[in-house]
Amino acid sequence: MGLRFVGIDPNTGGGGSPTVWVEEESADLVLQGEEADELLKATVGATEWVVGHTTGVPAHEAVIRIPARMVPILREACDAAEQRARLR
Repeated sequence: MGLRFVGIDPNTGGGGSPTVWVEEESADLVLQGEEADELLKATVGATEWVVGHTTGVPAHEAVIRIPARMVPILREACDAAEQRARLR
């Protein structure tokens, strides 16, 4: 699996940090971020965001936080993913 590194939290201190990649084959965004706290996970899991859609967070999914300061990095990743998807 090839990953294209797009960016890391600019305020990183050298440890684990929110990071964004684009997976080369699928053009999917791959995100590493801080796991949401229990209150946020409960709010996300209990809310019917789309009418008729099941609530809850499936065991194979996670709720994470990406700092707002990383919005430019996410935009770059979205552009890269869109370009990569056109090549498939």
